[in-house]
Amino acid sequence: MRVVVGISGGVDSSVAAYLLKEQGHDVIGLFMVNWEEKDGSCTAEEDFEDVKRVCSSLNLPYFSVNYSKEYYDRVFEYFLEELKRGRTPNPDVLCNREVKFGPFLEQAKKLGADMIATGHYAKKIEKEGKFYLAKADDLNKDQSYFLNQLSQEQLSWVTFPLENIDKPTVRQIASKLELSNAKKKDSTGICFIGERNFKKFLKEYLPAKSGKILDLNGNELGRHDGLMYYTLGQRRGLGIGGQKGGNGERWFVVKKDLENNILYVMQGEEDILFSDGLYASDFNWIPEKPEKTEFDCLAKFRYRQPDQAVHVTVLDDKKIKVDFKERQRAITPGQFVVLYDEEGICLGGGTIDESFNK
Repeated sequence: MRVVVGISGGVDSSVAAYLLKEQGHDVIGLFMVNWEEKDGSCTAEEDFEDVKRVCSSLNLPYFSVNYSKEYYDRVFEYFLEELKRGRTPNPDVLCNREVKFGPFLEQAKKLGADMIATGHYAKKIEKEGKFYLAKADDLNKDQSYFLNQLSQEQLSWVTFPLENIDKPTVRQIASKLELSNAKKKDSTGICFIGERNFKKFLKEYLPAKSGKILDLNGNELGRHDGLMYYTLGQRRGLGIGGQKGGNGERWFVVKKDLENNILYVMQGEEDILFSDGLYASDFNWIPEKPEKTEFDCLAKFRYRQPDQAVHVTVLDDKKIKVDFKERQRAITPGQFVVLYDEEGICLGGGTIDESFNK
C-alpha cells in the first residue's frame, strides 16, 4: 500500500514514516510549506533540511509542496477576522481541516496514495463503515482535540502510526535510528508566529488601537495596546502592577468591550470569570449528529485541560448548548469545545460563541 506521510521535520512524523516503512508500505514523504517570510522568522527552510536528512537516512522519496496561499486564504484570514471580533481563535484546528487534510490529501492522491499519514497522537477506529476519532494511548500527548473538525472523507483516508506509542518511545526509536532530529524540540505555539513577539507580528497585519484599562468600578488603571492582544483570564503582560489601593494580588482580564475599546480587569476573587455553560456553533459531528437531542458526556474547552463532565443539548445540526456539571473558568469565544464519550471517542467539536450563567 502506498502511504504519503505529512512529514514536518519533527521527530513524530519522522518516526511515523519509519514505522509505516517497517510495516511494508510504500512510503513517500510530503513536506508542506504553509507560511513564507523574507525576514527569516519562519523555520520552513531548516525544517525541510531536517526532512531531507531524515528521508535520506530512511531511504524514502520526498517532495515539497507550497500551500502558503491556501493557508493564508483559509486559515490566516480567519485568524485575523476572529481577532477583529475580539475572539481568541485556534488556527491549528483550522489548519488540519483546511490544509493538512485538504490540499495535502489531494496532492497525495496525485502521487498515487492509498492512504495518508501524519505524526499526530490520535486514533482512528472503523466500525460498520463509519470512521471514529479517538484519543491516543499516550494521553499526555493526545492531539485528537486539534482534529475535531475532520470529516468522514478525511478520516477515511488517514492512518495514525503513533496511536498506541508514547512520546518517550518515539524519541528512543529516533535515537536508535540515529535520526538527526531525534532530540529536536517539539514545536509550540502558533506555527506562523513561531518564537517572535506576538504583538510585533500582529501589528504588521492589524492596526493596533490603544485604549483604557478599567477595573469594574470604572477606575482607569492604565492603557492597553489593542484588545486583540488580550484574552479572558490573562494575567501576564498587563503592565498595571503596583496600583495604589490594590490588595497586592494579580490583576487579570475579565471582559473586552469592543464598542468602546475598553479592557476590563479585576484583582483577587475570580468568580466573575466562571460560568455555568456555553453555546457553540459550526459543530462538526463525528461520525454524525446523534439521534438524542440531549445527553451527558465529557468535554474539553482548551487543549491542556482534563475532561469535564457536561450535559449537551443539540439545538440544530450545527449548534449546541453545553451545561457544565462544575462551573468553568475563562470560557473563551473563538476557542473550540470538543466532546468525548467515556471511552475517549471524540464526538466532534465546534466554535465557542459565548458562555452563560444560570
